[in-house]
Amino acid sequence: MTAIANRYEFVLLFDVTNGNPNGDPDAGNMPRLDPETNQGLVTDVCLKRKIRNYVELEQEDAPGYAIYMQEKSVLNDQHKKAYNALDIKPEPKKLPKDVAKARELTAWMCGNFFDVRTFGAVMTTEVNSGQVRGPVQMAFANSIDPVVPMEVSITRMAVTNEKDLEKERTMGRKHIVPYGLYRAHGYVSAKLAERTGFSEDDLRLLWRALINMFEHDRSAARGEMSARKLIVFKHDNALGNAPAHTLFDRVHVGRVEGEANTPARHYADYTVTIDRDNLPEGVTVEEML
Repeated sequence: MTAIANRYEFVLLFDVTNGNPNGDPDAGNMPRLDPETNQGLVTDVCLKRKIRNYVELEQEDAPGYAIYMQEKSVLNDQHKKAYNALDIKPEPKKLPKDVAKARELTAWMCGNFFDVRTFGAVMTTEVNSGQVRGPVQMAFANSIDPVVPMEVSITRMAVTNEKDLEKERTMGRKHIVPYGLYRAHGYVSAKLAERTGFSEDDLRLLWRALINMFEHDRSAARGEMSARKLIVFKHDNALGNAPAHTLFDRVHVGRVEGEANTPARHYADYTVTIDRDNLPEGVTVEEML
């Protein structure tokens, strides 16, 4: 498959209602917050996990679309697949001295694992398969407005053991954000895609994953989460025609007139506009969602 020939940037808007979009294990799994602004945060790692999960569901066992970074996967075992496929004997912590074989190992990992050729990976473990800088990167998502996490008490009516039948119900707590609209920025480098083989088919799969990843990630903890907007800037060449930040500045998210001083509770409380006037030459913008 031919690697993509264009640079892209994208803006993803998603929201959460009565859920925890990304718990912080250092704070009792409370929703992540910027301590200075009280804006909600969702890490890039969290978003990439959801993309991986969607790709795994859609592609199942299709060749070239395995997922490298899986829950409870043993990374050394993943690396051994490349050595076995290429009939190369691994040396502890070292790539083969033959540069061509070393490159072949890394290329095999890119060709067979979607997330390696997309996000990159450091594969310099005991069984060394090199390292890859991925063409697709994402920044942390920030909520548009400050959020106020709530701690909600819950009870469990059932008991684990018969001896506990007469005891009081078990009490617990869960943390939620009543409502938050989050904005994430992403980048797709055509020059890095040349090195990993990230193709046009992979790019289309990435867009589908961003649009649909929350549809297959339902849980009691995350409440209602939805992708609301995916706005893509496309450059007509590999190196790009304008700095990314100037394009991101063209996407404006504001409160509906007359509602600025009230808490947002719905996506309809916001308006999203794109400044399409005088776009840099060679740059186009498309709303994919």
